[in-house]
Amino acid sequence: MTQRRALEFVPRLLPAPEAARYLGVSETMLRTLGIARRMLGAKRLYDRIDLDAYASALPVEGEVETNTCDGKFGVRR
Repeated sequence: MTQRRALEFVPRLLPAPEAARYLGVSETMLRTLGIARRMLGAKRLYDRIDLDAYASALPVEGEVETNTCDGKFGVRR
């Protein structure tokens, strides 16, 4: 007989302590980031997709940040 391994996955909706751990920040910092929470009954949960989008939008070290308005006015950095 073969044993089945339990599937390991991250739930899509996370409470604040797990969402903070997922992003690698404190709960206090998480609450200041302005990431929307989903309501499931009385629970307020962070959507992993929103957490991923927030992390993906962070600036990358060494890249020059650009503002969409800069291009419209011909500003170069």
